[in-house]
Order: sequence, then structure tokens, then C-alpha cells
Amino acid sequence: MRSSALKFLDFSELQDQGCYEKEINVTTLHDSLKWVRFVINLYPQLEGSMKALNFRSLIIFSAFLRVFLIVYGEWQDTHMEVRYTDVDYLVFSDAAALIVSGKSPYKRSTYRYSPLIAFLLTPNSFIHQSWGKFLFSASDLLVGYFIRKILKLRGVPENLCIYSVIVWLFNPFTFTIGTRGNCEPIVCAIILWVIICLMKGNLFQGAIWYGVVVHMRIYPIIYALPIVIILDPSHFKPNKKPIITNWNSKHHKTHLTSGPTKSFNPFSRSRILFSLTSASVFFLFTGIFFYLYEWEFLHEALLYHLTRTDPRHNFSIYFYHIYLNYERQFSVLEKLVSFLPQLMVQLLLVFRFVHDFSFCFFVQTVAFVAFNKVITAQYFVWFFCLLPLILPWTKMKLKWEGVFCVSFWIGAQLHWLFWGYMLEFKGKQVFLQLWAASLLFFAANTYVMITIILRHTYSPVFNLSQKTM
Repeated sequence: MRSSALKFLDFSELQDQGCYEKEINVTTLHDSLKWVRFVINLYPQLEGSMKALNFRSLIIFSAFLRVFLIVYGEWQDTHMEVRYTDVDYLVFSDAAALIVSGKSPYKRSTYRYSPLIAFLLTPNSFIHQSWGKFLFSASDLLVGYFIRKILKLRGVPENLCIYSVIVWLFNPFTFTIGTRGNCEPIVCAIILWVIICLMKGNLFQGAIWYGVVVHMRIYPIIYALPIVIILDPSHFKPNKKPIITNWNSKHHKTHLTSGPTKSFNPFSRSRILFSLTSASVFFLFTGIFFYLYEWEFLHEALLYHLTRTDPRHNFSIYFYHIYLNYERQFSVLEKLVSFLPQLMVQLLLVFRFVHDFSFCFFVQTVAFVAFNKVITAQYFVWFFCLLPLILPWTKMKLKWEGVFCVSFWIGAQLHWLFWGYMLEFKGKQVFLQLWAASLLFFAANTYVMITIILRHTYSPVFNLSQKTM
């Protein structure tokens, strides 16, 4: 039975599933290693020249870099065998073209996203095919702006803000994701905007955007519990902004507080307002698109992701089990049981770090991706956009612990990609080796996450002393 299972996949059919994504990812990872070495060698010069940099210069240079990559990508797509453009972008574009012609975007096979994304890309059909790439790259730059905005609200010095923004704007993983045509920068920008709204006390606006982003990509639902917990009436009072703990405050180093307080009131005004508003927005968009596209929308955009199993390009530790059993139908119970480890880890992290909610969101996302049934390279952007928000509070040094964490994480990916290449391009039966590589990558994610937690200085976003006033 195992030999028949090994022959189950037809490797010639992988192109539309993004088999050449491996080659792009290998290149991206190689560039990342060179970037790490470059930063280490120039570290003394960077520290001195950073004073001369300003945020506007970073944004302008980043914008030119992204425009260049989009233009270069068009050239590579027409002149080279391996395309620069992400296969997902072709799916988005086809779905958008179907909407323009009055048809359902789900007539395009493998389109499993909210119709909102296809609607945003309709100008691809009548302005230019690269419209979406510019839109995603603009969102990418907006993420950089929001990172600085959040850190400024926390009173972080300008030089640390610049360092943190650079981690996003000049990360090869992130500046290629938008220019290749992946929609994740839009999702990242909305999540950061929700954080800004919470910090400013704009609960209604934050709730609207939270409902939108959960509709677009279901994974931000993991932030619902920490958001509900931090919406404490002592912080969110009518016509008053919450008091934010300053970066250099005496309360900066504070002891961990676990979860909600004893006086936790789930029916406080702030919690009810946020919950009802975000839920209403989510169900509004879901209802509109269900009316337009019926059950096809509900299955492809939402239900599919809850029970998804993928035996192909998959970093997940569940890969081999899913592959061997792919010919038989998994029961709904079996599909949902895999969420149990995720749920346990999520609850532990939330109740441990909830009041430092930027950090809580980050470790939640890393854990969610690491324990997920399906992991592709684009998922890493989900926590890369949150990483700069925690850097000013880390005690980890770039030399050598930081370099080791980055090298271990990237090295584990390269190791996995080697076996993925041998399987998908060379047709070698290396499923056990690929599964072992998935276990190593899981270990790398776990090690890096634990190291970051141990080196983090816990700092509640809102001043907890308000509760005693």
C-alpha cells in the first residue's frame, strides 16, 4: 500500500500548485544569508551612518527598490524559464478578470480567498496587469509606516525605530512577497492599523478593520481573545484615550501578569462594542458574498481553510501523515483534532503575555504557523510584520545569538527545500527525508520562539497602574 501511495502524486501536475516556488524560495533564502553576512560585516559602519538616515529616505529608497523589482519581474517572466511572479498572482488576476466579465471568481480553480481580493485587482484587466503588484507593494510600504507609528506611540527613540523599520523594509522575504504579487502585505497593514486603533482608543474603527481582515484571511481570528482581554474598562473610558506605557518608563520592567484580572467583566462597554462591531462587519461581507456566489464562496473562502489538507509543498510536521493517508477521506473529527495542539499553545501564550499584546500577537503567530497543518513560505510574512514591534524590548544581541537564530531558521528551510527539490523536480522517493526536514524546521521555529521569549523584556502596552488609581 505504501508503494502505491508513493506513486499517488503526478509530479507533472505541480506547476499550477507552485512547484517552481521552491526555486524562487531557494534564491530568496540564499539572498537572505548574504544579507545577514552583509549586515554583520557592516555593523560598525551601520551604527554610525544610521544617524544620518531618516524615515523619509528609507521609504523613498524602499519604494524605488520595489518598483525596480516589479519591472524586473516583468522582464524575467518573459525571458526566463522560472517566473518571478507568484503563481497566486496569476490566480488573483484570473479571478479578477472573471469578476470584470460578470462571472464568479471561484470559476478559477485554486482561488480560495475572499472575493474582496479579486475586486481589488479588477484594474489588472483595464489598467495594467501589474496593478496588483503595485497595490501590494504600496501596502508593504504602509506596513513600514505603521511600524514606526506604533513604536512612536510607545515612545521608542528614533534610532531604534529606524532599525526596526529596516528589519521589515529590507528583509528579502518581505520585499519580494509583494513585488511577486502576494496579497499578504495588505493583511499585515490592516493588522497593524488595528493595533494603532487600539492604542489610540479608537475601538469602533479598530473593530471595523478587524472584521474586514478576518474576512479576508481567517487566521487573524487568533487575536480575538487577547483583544477582548485587553479591552479593560480601566483603560478604555468614554472620551479618554488609554494611557500607554512609555518605552523608558520605570514600569518598563514589570512582572508577568497572567490573563484577565479577577474583576474581569466580559460584558463591559468596550468589549461589547468591539465584539459586536467586528462580528457585524465580518458577517456583513460574508452575507453579501454568499448572496452573490452562494455555497461555492463559503466553501472555498472559509470552510476549506478549516479542514485543509495538503500533501504537496508543505513545511508542516503533518505533511507525511497527510500524504500517506491522502487517498482515503479524512473525517471532520480527524481534521479538527490537529487544531488541539494549536489551541493549547495559543491559550498558554495569550494568558502569559496578553498585556504586552504586540509581543503576544507575535508569539501567537509564530506558534500558529509552526503548529499548522499546512505551511508555505508566504505564512512567514504574518509574523515578520510583527517582529519589528518587539525588537526595542529584546535583550538578544545580533552577535552571536541573533545570528545563530537567523542562521538556524534559514538553514532548516534550505535543508527542507533541498529535499523538496529532490522530490518534486527530480522525482526521488525522499518522503522520509522530507518529513525529517519538516521536524527539523519545526524544532528551529520552536527554538527561535523560546529564545525570543526568554530574551524579551515584558512591557504591558497600557499602564497597569491605572487599575489602582
